[in-house]
Amino acid sequence: MKELRYLNKYFKKYWVKLLLGVLITIIARIFSLVMPSYVRKSFEVVEGFIANTIAKPEAKDLLLEYILIILGTTLLSGIFTFLMRQTIINVSRYIEYDLKNEVFNHYQFLNLNFYKKNRTGDLMNRISEDVGQVRMYAGPAVMYGLNALTLFGCLIPWMFITAPTLALYTIAPFPILSFLIYKISKIIHVRSTKVQEFLSTLSTFTQESFSGISIIKAYGLEPKINAEVQALAIEGKDKSMDLAKVNAWFFPLMILLIGISNIFVIYIGGKQYINGEIESIGTIAEFILYVNMLTWPVAIVGWLTSIVQRAEASQERINEFLKQQPTIKNEVEKETPIKGNIEFKNVSFTYEDTNITALKNISFTIKEGETVAILGKTGSGKSSILDLIARLYDTTSGKILIDHTWIKELNLNSLRKGIGVVPQDAFLFSDTIKNNIKFGKEDATDEEIVQIAKMAVVHDNIMEFSKKYDTVLGERGITLSGGQKQRVSIARALIKNPEIYLFDDCLSAVDTETEEEILSNLKKISKNKTTVIVSHRVSSAKNADKIIVLDDGRIIQQGKHDVLMNEDGYYKQLYYDQLSEKES
Repeated sequence: MKELRYLNKYFKKYWVKLLLGVLITIIARIFSLVMPSYVRKSFEVVEGFIANTIAKPEAKDLLLEYILIILGTTLLSGIFTFLMRQTIINVSRYIEYDLKNEVFNHYQFLNLNFYKKNRTGDLMNRISEDVGQVRMYAGPAVMYGLNALTLFGCLIPWMFITAPTLALYTIAPFPILSFLIYKISKIIHVRSTKVQEFLSTLSTFTQESFSGISIIKAYGLEPKINAEVQALAIEGKDKSMDLAKVNAWFFPLMILLIGISNIFVIYIGGKQYINGEIESIGTIAEFILYVNMLTWPVAIVGWLTSIVQRAEASQERINEFLKQQPTIKNEVEKETPIKGNIEFKNVSFTYEDTNITALKNISFTIKEGETVAILGKTGSGKSSILDLIARLYDTTSGKILIDHTWIKELNLNSLRKGIGVVPQDAFLFSDTIKNNIKFGKEDATDEEIVQIAKMAVVHDNIMEFSKKYDTVLGERGITLSGGQKQRVSIARALIKNPEIYLFDDCLSAVDTETEEEILSNLKKISKNKTTVIVSHRVSSAKNADKIIVLDDGRIIQQGKHDVLMNEDGYYKQLYYDQLSEKES
């Protein structure tokens, strides 16, 4: 259970509630133990009446008194059992809430390489299915475990006080049971881990299938996907059946051993009564009740073992991610607002997951308030520059300075608050258009949203929808066209009103006329703001204060439009190629 030790901090956090739960459990079990002893006393009253040592009226009064005591203590035991569930199960829900938040917060701080190496379905499964398995340990397993321990702790000593020999024979099967549980639980742990890992695979497959449903339909891949799902279903069934077959051994073994205990009670108790070693046949009835009271706690030992093994396997998977530390760390606590001066000094950058060197010893300066365009072929390193400015990655070598301060010496939250990013692949959430724009500024008014949407040239499109700005988008904004998604994404960045704008080829899906209108509006709204535009189009770059041309991670040209047009090179060739395409 070493992986489950991670939960100790939560148990400490809620120790008062847990302690209260333990006390209530003990009280509930004490009340439940009253009933068997009064059943024995009832038998003794009947025996006394038969032997004429107790008169009939007295016997009736005693039996009524004992019945009322049995009913009263049973009722009180039930009430305290209810309170026990309310206390301990509630704690498990609090722990589930805390653990899910911790896992999710940790996910947010991990760098992008983590998400490239791990699939979305697996991440989702660990925060849902695995945390759910851990909750079963923190709640039902703890509750029923405490219940069983309390019952054993109170009941077995009392059984030895009442009839030592009979008690010894009664609990004789228990060591055998413990040994079997030990052996079977090891198998359960291995098979539980396999089941949990498979569930991550299944979650990943279904998530990717639903996200890529348009591609599946377009290529007619439904039969292939169905076949793969069927294969996964068979694999999942086999793994679950392997686990179920082991779990199936528990309850028959428990019932068998409990049955053996009952036989011992009746046979050994009967012999002792005949031999006069025990005074009342009521003792045999009392011990049969004790054995049956132990039936459930003993029977659930297997179930508890299964829960603990599953929780151990799940917590191990959760800990695997929680142990991973983000490479991008906020090393400055105080806020460091930015203005917009950017400088790259001999920067090189290699992607860890692919080992591709995207930037090779590049240097340039962007003054505060300047608009700089970055052009180049696909894979030349344009987007990597924007990722480094937003510090989504750290440089492999060289330094990036923001306002003449090394980027690592800036507060990470302040840096990103001061930057508005429009990615190449516009991502919108499954929410209303209004809320997607407000993602850039939570307290934005409706008037501000409309004004910004007009600046992004998307207002007219939004007004065509039946619910206008309250239109709920499909997953990843699938309700909108590519150009509309880009323009809503632009509106989200503009409403933030940051000090630095980063536009990553964000006009690729709009026509030339709309592009010119948006660029004209951007020039107005981003006045005195540092703006970096990555593009494949010269039309998006020609009015910039500076144009940087990249090729294979190196700067091959740099300057204004007029300067670059006066020298032979990539920019001039690109300009004429795109001009001829436009005219044709």
